[in-house]
Amino acid sequence: MPEKEMDYFTALYDVAKVINASLEPARVLEEIVRSVAEAMKVKASSLRILDERKKRLNLGAYHGLSSDYVHKGPVLVEESGIDQEALKGKVIWIEDAQTDPRFQYNDMARAEGIRSVLVVPLVVGTTAVGVLRVYTDDVKRFKEKEIRFMEAAANLSAIALDNARMHQHLRRERDLMAESKYRLDDN
Repeated sequence: MPEKEMDYFTALYDVAKVINASLEPARVLEEIVRSVAEAMKVKASSLRILDERKKRLNLGAYHGLSSDYVHKGPVLVEESGIDQEALKGKVIWIEDAQTDPRFQYNDMARAEGIRSVLVVPLVVGTTAVGVLRVYTDDVKRFKEKEIRFMEAAANLSAIALDNARMHQHLRRERDLMAESKYRLDDN
C-alpha cells in the first residue's frame, strides 16, 4: 500500500496555531520542532538560535534526539560548514552526516543513527537568527514540497522568536515603569 502523501498545508497551519497560542519562547520552540518532525515523518528535529556574538548556535528546542546527542558539545559556526552556509540564507541537504566533512559531529551522528540532515535558516528581515534542522535515520533526498514546508516553518519560527522577544522586552519595560511609579508614589 503506498504511503499517504502528507498534507503540508494542514501541517503548516498546525505549526502556525502553535506559534499563535503562546508567547513563551521555550514552549513555542518545543511545539515547532515536534510538529515539524511529525509532519515530515523524520527521526528528529532541532532548532538552534545564533548567539549575540554570532559565534555559536545555542539549542532552542529538540524532538527525537537523545540527551547524549543534544549535549555533545557546542555548535560553533566557524567549525560547522553546514551552519555557515545556512546562516547565509541557503537550504542545506546533507546526504550522510556520518561522513560529510561539513557536519561538525560525524561520530556522534553515527552513534545517534543520523544519516540525512536538512537545514534551513531562520530569518528575521534579512538577518539569519538560527537554523531549523530535521534528521533521518536513513539516506533521504528531500522532495521540493518538504523543503518548502521546512522553509515556511522556519520563517514562522523566526517570526515567533522575534514576537516573543519583543513581548518579553515590553513586559520588562512595563514592570520597570510600574516599579519607578511605585517609588515616586512613595515619596
